[in-house]
Amino acid sequence: MTEYPTSQEGPQPVASGGGTDEAGHGKAPIAAAEAVRTHAQSPGAEPGGAPAGLPRPRGAASADLPADGPGRAGARPRDGATARARDTGAARNATADDPQGIAARNAADGPLGGQDGPGASALHPAGGDRHGGGTGIPAVGGAGDTAARREGDRLRFVGAATRRIARGIDLDEIVLGLCRATVPTFSDAILVYLRDPLPVGDERPVGPVVLRLRRTDRLRPIDDLTDAASGGTIGAGLDLAGAAGATGELDFSQLPLVGPQGDLPAAELCEIRSGGALAEVLRGVRPVFGSSAAAKAALPELLGADHPLPRGNRAVLAPLRGRRRVIGAAVFLRSPERPAFEQNDLLVAAQLATHTALGIDKAVLYGREAYIADELQRTMLPDSLPQPTGVRLASRYLPAAETARVGGDWYDAIPLPGSRVALVVGDVMGHSMTSAAIMGQLRTTAQTLAQLDLPPAEVLHHLDEQAQRLGSDRMATCLYAVYDPVSHRITIANAGHPPPVLLHLGGRAEVLRVPPGAPIGVGGVDFEAVELDAPAGATLLLYTDGLVESRLRDVWTGIEQLRERLATTAQLTGLDHPPPLEALCDDVLDMLGPGDRDDDIALLAARFDGIAPSDVAYWFLDPEETAPGRARRFARRALTRWGLEELQDSLELLVSEVVTNAVRYAERPVTLRLLRTDVLRCEVGDDSPQLPRQRRARDTDEGGRGLFLVNRMARRWGATRLSSGKVVWFELALPVAHERR
Repeated sequence: MTEYPTSQEGPQPVASGGGTDEAGHGKAPIAAAEAVRTHAQSPGAEPGGAPAGLPRPRGAASADLPADGPGRAGARPRDGATARARDTGAARNATADDPQGIAARNAADGPLGGQDGPGASALHPAGGDRHGGGTGIPAVGGAGDTAARREGDRLRFVGAATRRIARGIDLDEIVLGLCRATVPTFSDAILVYLRDPLPVGDERPVGPVVLRLRRTDRLRPIDDLTDAASGGTIGAGLDLAGAAGATGELDFSQLPLVGPQGDLPAAELCEIRSGGALAEVLRGVRPVFGSSAAAKAALPELLGADHPLPRGNRAVLAPLRGRRRVIGAAVFLRSPERPAFEQNDLLVAAQLATHTALGIDKAVLYGREAYIADELQRTMLPDSLPQPTGVRLASRYLPAAETARVGGDWYDAIPLPGSRVALVVGDVMGHSMTSAAIMGQLRTTAQTLAQLDLPPAEVLHHLDEQAQRLGSDRMATCLYAVYDPVSHRITIANAGHPPPVLLHLGGRAEVLRVPPGAPIGVGGVDFEAVELDAPAGATLLLYTDGLVESRLRDVWTGIEQLRERLATTAQLTGLDHPPPLEALCDDVLDMLGPGDRDDDIALLAARFDGIAPSDVAYWFLDPEETAPGRARRFARRALTRWGLEELQDSLELLVSEVVTNAVRYAERPVTLRLLRTDVLRCEVGDDSPQLPRQRRARDTDEGGRGLFLVNRMARRWGATRLSSGKVVWFELALPVAHERR
């Protein structure tokens, strides 16, 4: 930062309009303060010297302002030592990390650093131009001291501004940091344009390069400005003398109000023309004054032809260049009442633009990584849970932290043949991208094994083998359960996972005794399954250890707290009906304290409704030619019992076709089952593993039209391979009078 050259200093302007402060920024106007103090001597002034109609200065009393010129009415001497002590304290209290603190110190110091004493009268020469046209000789200190202090202030401002920009990790935070750091300390208004869309990494743009107005910032509205002008830091960056009228009121009509909410709207979109003036300026990378020939042609192209610009060097166009390409532009504007930008201000603008562009580059890359992580986690978990017959489901997933939104926890619900459903919950060690990738592979393997209708212990055995193939250190816990709504039974196998909790209809919460087993990936161990009752109205809660284990409690203490929480929730909702599933999941997660979130949390809740025995009809058919006729009679009898005679013709035709196909290949008895729920479901099972395939029969073929009829007439249909054969099923919609919700 020491390579910045300092401008050649001559006699400093001392007119009442103020000059340029040590950092090259606009000074707090002396004429405005003088007008306030002069007005305070008139009748109607408030006690303490504040004129009527203006708020009392917050930063300093009227005695802190520089003394009036000699012979001026109302001039009052003040103690130079006391003033210097007060000014030194104000400068010491300025926050080093806040760019606004420099302006506050400059406002307290005066144009020449707050030199009091006999020479102070030179700050207000009679007849000086109120906009900085007057001249004067400083009473104390030379040009070298002032230049060194101005350079130091400039370096401190750049350091504070870049630290504020660097604090942001989000794109909007970085752009906001640039705006807040520069307005009003460095400029009165700023416009930030970014490429739309922003390039990521080595991506090359497709199509024309378009800049979009991302954010604008400007001097605050008149209510805030009048208050800040009395003693705030904005006075250091805006000459209020030119805006103060004879009555003491302020007129801000000349300020450059920009942006959609401003009086001078800027263009929202700008397409960069190849070979145009704007393209040349952006290609040059370095900031340029608005009065330069290149900027005069580039700024109307960027801001729009209708956007007026300040005259002279009161506009700076700074390209924003990232690591590989220009990603935008920033325009700094100063009002006509404020000193113009200097050559050293271009170096400041270059530093601000460079840090902002690099921060935006990092924010875009971080956003892409976060997007990839979120998409990976989202695709690894089910988008929505199925709605199988006889069971209702609800789930929750919470990452370990907002900054690490991927992990190895997962849950799943897989419909199985025979109206059954497989409930799975697992946890891979860690919560990183690697853990999420392994989780995705294990989840896919579990879904494939479930479709083969393997017993739960066999599923865990194959998952263990798959984890060993993925690597020697791929460890995971898993719990696999299969619920049968017809028999009201559930079969559970465990691989080192916390045991599930069953909430009964009467409000009793029970931790199921399931053999713990070894985690998946250990290898060489057997898994044991247990079959338990699943009464109607009961709720089974499957979860990962992040819910019950943390640094503040062990896993068994957490399981006991979970059991007590479920029992309490059931008592609050009443013992004659179970609590709502969604509310129950939220209530369970509310048990987590501030220090209880050390790991991911996956939660799966299943409410067992079951299928009543009166809604099930089951038969065995020998594989012989009379089987289709017997199947039609059994189906007709069941429909009569249920009052569904309207479906008799459709059901008999489809049952006959499916049973005929099963008898053709079966060697053992064929099963026929009808289920009445919200639909009428028919399932035909045989011992042949060959799945039927729908095909279009030719005109000369005698068969091959059975599945075509099933596909046209049934609401849904499918075929599932089992370990002992296959099941072909189809569903028919119930008549409106018999629909069950």
